[in-house]
Amino acid sequence: MFNVTPLKNGLDNVSGFFCQGVSAGFKPNGNNDVAFIRSNELCDVEAVFTSNLFQAAPIAHFKRYPQGFKTNFILMNAKNANAMTGEEGIEDIDKIFEVLRQKLPNITNPIMSSTGVIGARLNVPKLCLAFELFDFNAKNSDATARAIMTTDSFKKELCFKVALEDGSHFHIAAICKGAGMINPAMATMLCFILTDANIPKDDMRPLLLNAVENSFNAVSVDGDTSTNDTALLITSRQSKAYDKEAFKEALNLLTKELSLMLVRDGEGSKKVVAFEVSGAKTLEDAQKASKALSNSLLVKTALFGEDPNWGRIASTIGASRVTCSEKTLTIKYDDVLIYDKGALVFNENTEKKAAEVMKKESFRIHCDLGQGEYAYTAYGCDLGYEYVKINADYRT
Repeated sequence: MFNVTPLKNGLDNVSGFFCQGVSAGFKPNGNNDVAFIRSNELCDVEAVFTSNLFQAAPIAHFKRYPQGFKTNFILMNAKNANAMTGEEGIEDIDKIFEVLRQKLPNITNPIMSSTGVIGARLNVPKLCLAFELFDFNAKNSDATARAIMTTDSFKKELCFKVALEDGSHFHIAAICKGAGMINPAMATMLCFILTDANIPKDDMRPLLLNAVENSFNAVSVDGDTSTNDTALLITSRQSKAYDKEAFKEALNLLTKELSLMLVRDGEGSKKVVAFEVSGAKTLEDAQKASKALSNSLLVKTALFGEDPNWGRIASTIGASRVTCSEKTLTIKYDDVLIYDKGALVFNENTEKKAAEVMKKESFRIHCDLGQGEYAYTAYGCDLGYEYVKINADYRT
């Protein structure tokens, strides 16, 4: 038995870590744009990265460390992704950390994570000015979460206290960013998960992979996958408490809620929709069909127009090439049945009910393929005029 309780102030609750965000002048509005997370002790770390073949310099830099390395410092910046910058982009990171070591000689295997415009090298001197502004003993999750925001309209941070049956407890918390370039293939985001749980190193990667697969890999805003996607898990182990099932549930809950925040904050989006596919012949089919629905531009624009055009749902499932048949397929908008195994039940009455469902900020579209026992749920949002407006002038 265990109990999971949400707490305010995100990362600040996790023992053994310090964090802060400041403005180094990269964001024209003066908002925070450079941040750090650090620990006095070396910490085990695991990460899942983008599936984009053009992985950014911070990811390449991370991968140069030996397998199983420990770290005590993470540096984050917004406005520049340091992607498609070649070997020079990696060298720029080394230069930044050389300057940082003048302030913190004990940093070990520091990690960098960046977000922003692709194809421009970092302004190393300007970024290093942040080191003069940092209070390296600060605990300010709010400032840290805001520093990694780009087109995000709100900060994304969560923390859970997990109380175990023996009276011990641990914390798990995260900050996350993302609103555009979100695709179900490691959704485009940065996520930094901190815990003080005494989690064994061997448990970290499989639990992180499982959590990512059912959260960040299950959401879509626009179908684009960026070069910098990172989900990172790091532990201080200062609480000395741990239970595998409790940690797994808390981590899954944390990443699921954060991933839904990404969809809710989809650039200009107004609706969050669960695309539930059941009755699939294989799990792969269930995932493929549900992600195809969450990723379809035609489906997304129908959501925006609040048009219960179920033909787009059926067409997208068929185009995904999963095992399916018109004679076994059913489609529902929430509990409103609009297609039933070949029978056209979409009439004036059901269209009116389905249209009412689509007016809600959150609802589900359920498709039963009638082919087997596997199911999967992907999450998506509508796509409208504001998305085009935001991304038409992203670099300005």
